[in-house]
Amino acid sequence: MTLASAEYPFLDLMWTMLVFFGWVAWFWLLFVALGDLYRRSEVSGWAKAGWTVLVIVLPVLGVLLYLATQGRHLNRRRQDRELAAQQRFEQYVRSVSSVERTSAAQISEARRLLEQGIIDDAEYHELKRKALAR
Repeated sequence: MTLASAEYPFLDLMWTMLVFFGWVAWFWLLFVALGDLYRRSEVSGWAKAGWTVLVIVLPVLGVLLYLATQGRHLNRRRQDRELAAQQRFEQYVRSVSSVERTSAAQISEARRLLEQGIIDDAEYHELKRKALAR
């Protein structure tokens, strides 16, 4: 262990870790900025291309500039996307469950018709099979 510490001092190790985590943080900010930029429909293609070129040419400054100018509403846009996804999911669940309610309603209606003597047992089972096949 003394050999490792002599060849690579503690301050060099700390500096390496700082640089490494700085790169990780920059890449995270880059993905956040570009992800937000390309999800926005109100920004034109030329503006998206301009921001991308700026981020490539001046990497740290470009990302920080994007976050400073456009990041004010970044959280609101993310929440709006999540809310829209949640609403689509709930709408899908309602549409699927309404089929189940419709099937249950058809079976109960067939049962009522059977009990009133309007249809016979074979017709009831046929209506039940059709309702469950949906």
